[in-house]
Amino acid sequence: MDRLRVTEEAVARLRDGLAAVSVTLPSLGVDVVSLASEAPYPLIELGRCNLDTALRLAAVLRGPGTDE
Repeated sequence: MDRLRVTEEAVARLRDGLAAVSVTLPSLGVDVVSLASEAPYPLIELGRCNLDTALRLAAVLRGPGTDE
């Protein structure tokens, strides 16, 4: 279960980082299918978000001082 703990920790860090810039991804979580597979690293499900959230996330990724 170490893979689960490490993956859940990554999800928590990502959720906290996104919250710090006022972005919430409601479906953020561990992809349980990849967790159960033999893949070396489980996937993190970013999920779906609405248009406003997508635009805010894009603005954060562009960084401060950039125009749309």
